[in-house]
Amino acid sequence: MPASRGVLRAVTLLVVAASLALTAGCARNRGKKPDTAYVARDAETLYTLAKTTLDQGNYKTAAGLFDEVERQHPYSIWARRAQLMSAFSHYAARDYSAAILSAQRFLSLHPGNRDAPYAQYIIAMSYYEQIADVARDQRVTQQAKDAMTELVRRYPNSPYAADARLKIDLINDHLAGKEMEIGRFYARNRQWIAASIRFRRVVDEYQTTSHVPEALYRLVEAYLALGIPEEAQRSAAVLGANFPGSVWYERGYRLMRQHAG
Repeated sequence: MPASRGVLRAVTLLVVAASLALTAGCARNRGKKPDTAYVARDAETLYTLAKTTLDQGNYKTAAGLFDEVERQHPYSIWARRAQLMSAFSHYAARDYSAAILSAQRFLSLHPGNRDAPYAQYIIAMSYYEQIADVARDQRVTQQAKDAMTELVRRYPNSPYAADARLKIDLINDHLAGKEMEIGRFYARNRQWIAASIRFRRVVDEYQTTSHVPEALYRLVEAYLALGIPEEAQRSAAVLGANFPGSVWYERGYRLMRQHAG
């Protein structure tokens, strides 16, 4: 999985969630056991109860209470705050599907709101937290990349854009790793055309990732096996020009010499 999971996971999200909650006023029921019965209450009291429940770490219950704020008081200013806090509460509870749905709903209802970048960040992070090992399907990894890219595109100057750009780089490295794993599988089975397609994709589409030197070497290997030494020479030249000190260049150089001999 990409680095920084567990470090950046909730820091920014928690800070913003706290700042949203501060606008709700002081909690009246702090220290008391949260009343989770969804009876009619005024918006501020219900919101404060939800926030107190969130502060106590009861994220799933808090999400339900924030949803109740909107249900009981749909046209109040508290409803808009509660929508976003519900999304955060679901995220904190690791209920990522619910977090994504809540944040998407907030964006659909309030696309120009100042907290829209935060809602998009919750969506992106909810996908990002689900990224699986390269041995597994990477559909959610692509969804995380798409959501992070959308965040940077729509809100380039937001506080979350820099983190999104970093995570896009990490996601690209992860996706390139998946291509490499598939390519190596084909190479082990001497399916050289299929292998070369995967390695070429890494070189062309993930040029800034850590996998490019090996991908170039694997292309040298595949092209020689396919009987097209001219293409192998081109890949070896690119490898030598861009990664002259890498172990993959040394291996590629030896391979080309062995073929020439």
